[in-house]
Parts: sequence; C-alpha cells; structure tokens
Amino acid sequence: MTHRVILRMEVFPEMAMDFERTWREVGESISREPDNLGQTLVRDTEEEGVYWVLSDWTSEDRFRAFEVSERHLAHRLKLKPYRKGGAMHVTEVIREIAPA
Repeated sequence: MTHRVILRMEVFPEMAMDFERTWREVGESISREPDNLGQTLVRDTEEEGVYWVLSDWTSEDRFRAFEVSERHLAHRLKLKPYRKGGAMHVTEVIREIAPA
C-alpha cells in the first residue's frame, strides 16, 4: 500500500524563489530513491510563504529508513535556510479515484 507524506513548509516569503529552485534540486535527488514513487510541490494560495510537499513511498518503513539516512539529512540542510516552520504527516493512501 502506498504511503503519502504530507509536509507543510513555512518559508520566508522573500526567499520563496530560491526555496523553489533548491527544492527542485533536492526533489530530483529524492526521485532517484528506489522506494520513492513521486513528489509534488504546491504553493498555498491563501497563506504567503506556505508550501506543501506530497511525496509517495512504497511503505512507511522504507520512508522512515530514508528519513534518517545521511542522504536525507544532507537534503534537509540545503532547505533549512529557507524554512521558518512546518509539520509532517505520514499517511496511508486508502483509495484513489482516477478521472472518469
């Protein structure tokens, strides 16, 4: 079953463009992880400086192993200067409905 990580990232608004560019570099690296099934970065339209990252993984265990890896710690260091807060939720995809 797919696990979706939902990450709310609060970014300093004046650094938004640099954050987006850095996130793309980090995201491309994460996309090469064998257990990563894809990622999406979205910008909130109601709260300035708020982004959401949706990241799908083959299992929660595989995500948790990646989360504490040296590779991921390096990614987090690259994004740290842009972040002023956030939260993470690991979820289990129950059902997806494709467009009719």
